[in-house]
Amino acid sequence: MQAKNHDMVPNSQIDNDSRVWEEMISGREYDATHPYLLEKLNATKDRIWEYNKLRPSMLKERNELLRELLGQSDEDTFINQPFYCDYGCNICVGRRFFANFNFTVLDEAPVTVGNDCFIGPNVSIYTACHSTDPVERNSRREWAKPVTIGDNVWIGGSVTILPGVTIGSNVTIGAGSVVVKDIPDGCVAVGNPCRVVKFLEKE
Repeated sequence: MQAKNHDMVPNSQIDNDSRVWEEMISGREYDATHPYLLEKLNATKDRIWEYNKLRPSMLKERNELLRELLGQSDEDTFINQPFYCDYGCNICVGRRFFANFNFTVLDEAPVTVGNDCFIGPNVSIYTACHSTDPVERNSRREWAKPVTIGDNVWIGGSVTILPGVTIGSNVTIGAGSVVVKDIPDGCVAVGNPCRVVKFLEKE
């Protein structure tokens, strides 16, 4: 995603762009229709389109494009196509990250994932929040809450992870779960809403 050439942009606009970006990623209320955010969204959509159109066998090119898109990844990061996200730069994944088909991340706030994490097909991670009051919601004012996932986590197929959730390390989330609150380390959790059903035995 190419940065805007600030040498040709008035300082007041640069300050305004920086302010709305900081509001968004820090969890404060922000204008989701701000031109700077829409510009970045569309630039990311173009890059995602390019990624999803690459031949599956073009592993090197796919990984290189992911490393340009994401805030942090490594040479072993693997995301099956299609993949979707909003900004990409707010997504940081650890070593040997794997995600299956239709992985969707709305990364208005930071999404941080640890090492050796497996993501099943049709998993969605949301950070964006909207008012339940329709008048407020129609103002297009939003806020966002970060999502954090620890090391050695397996997220089963068709799981939805809601804004503000932290999932600990050494966790399995059962397929079809909706994770609405924090999940502690070393457990299996399933359901809607997702609940711990078993803790792993400590060696």
